[in-house]
Amino acid sequence: MGVDPARGRADDLGAPYDGPRPATRVVSLVPSITEALAADRREALVGATDWCTHPADLDVPRVRGTKNPDLRAIRALEPDLVVANKEENRELDVRRLRDAGVRVWVTDIESVPQALDSLDRLYDEGLGWPRPEWLGRARALWGGPMPDVRRRVAAAIWRDPWMVVGARTYTGDLLRRLGWENAFADSDARYPQVELADVDRGDIDLVLLPDEPYEFTVDDGPEAFVRTSTRLVSGRLLTWYGPAMVEAWDSLAGG
Repeated sequence: MGVDPARGRADDLGAPYDGPRPATRVVSLVPSITEALAADRREALVGATDWCTHPADLDVPRVRGTKNPDLRAIRALEPDLVVANKEENRELDVRRLRDAGVRVWVTDIESVPQALDSLDRLYDEGLGWPRPEWLGRARALWGGPMPDVRRRVAAAIWRDPWMVVGARTYTGDLLRRLGWENAFADSDARYPQVELADVDRGDIDLVLLPDEPYEFTVDDGPEAFVRTSTRLVSGRLLTWYGPAMVEAWDSLAGG
């Protein structure tokens, strides 16, 4: 992740960080991390994006979306720390916040082990909070040896055009650690655009249809497939690193 321990406190991209510990005013631009922070120290979470939907009763100021955050609103909240993610948030917004004197911690996560290590570092070095119980349990559940492959799957993320989970993704690594081989793990793109026939084929056992970012439903998605079985799943369990990692294991590991 580009972290050099000799540089002292630094985020996943190696950017130095000198914020107070513990952080008492945090804005999260990452829905999965918002859920984690709300579970651990809700009173310290002072802002989140419109896409931060968990917990459902979270009542904090909203700062628009992950790709178009309201930077003025974020500055007005006077956070000790803004948490961002390399994939979900724009480098331009991170730079503008830092140029305005706002401390930003950027996470970079493409696998389950990276997620666990990144969250450890965020709690230890960024937030200065004790590591939560759920994080230790997630590491115990997901930290074992890679299992044998039990089925070959594809995970759709969009239709018209169809897009699937490809290479170098947290979701793809999570699937493999469940014993599910991602049929598109060797693609050049992280989220390749494909034809329906590329997915609805005999050598794929199952197509996963999550409810985000595209909201597949019983009436929108399964009907397109003739050859391959489909399963509607929670997108949160496939893509969110945080307390959802424990739920993902409990829900998917036996499937």
